[in-house]
Amino acid sequence: MSAPARRQIVVLASGNAGKLREFSRILEPLNMTLKFQSEFDVPEVAEDGLSFVENAIIKARAAAKHTGLPALADDSGLEVDYLNGAPGIYSARFAGGGEDADSNNNMKLLAELKGIPSDQRSARFQCVLVFMRHWQDPTPLICQGSWEGQILTGPQGESGFGYDPLFYLPDYGCSSAELDPREKNRISHRGQASQKLLDALASGAG
Repeated sequence: MSAPARRQIVVLASGNAGKLREFSRILEPLNMTLKFQSEFDVPEVAEDGLSFVENAIIKARAAAKHTGLPALADDSGLEVDYLNGAPGIYSARFAGGGEDADSNNNMKLLAELKGIPSDQRSARFQCVLVFMRHWQDPTPLICQGSWEGQILTGPQGESGFGYDPLFYLPDYGCSSAELDPREKNRISHRGQASQKLLDALASGAG
């Protein structure tokens, strides 16, 4: 009788516990175990790319190089059409970052869109996932998901994080922060990108 296949360790280039739980569930069927990069003392890296793709590659490459293991990174954010795609790659630090970043970011976004009618408040969440087999991987897996919506004039809902209370979904008649978490994980930008990654890895692309 052959021994069971050894689980593959994959480094998550993030310190976000929610992302670790979410991506761990995704990779579970593939016999992969996801671990925080902090467990390997991976230093923080400057996210100085000019796109979600560039930043995700920067993070994944740094984690893979430091650990010698495959690495997974994501970069995501909100694009508002009226603001020419802002805050975009600067979504997490739109208002400067810090402990109250989410609240401050939301307040700044509302101020930027004050008085703008609903038909000019279109927006979308973007997510890019990058999986690198090793740090010099010339063909990393890159999976992208986007989620269309509108920006509300005030927050609605208690669930989620970031810009979720301001992100309105016309088809559902509620904000992202009012969705059932399981439904959100299925239809969101991160959910879409994650499913594409699972499909690619399951097909042997990884």
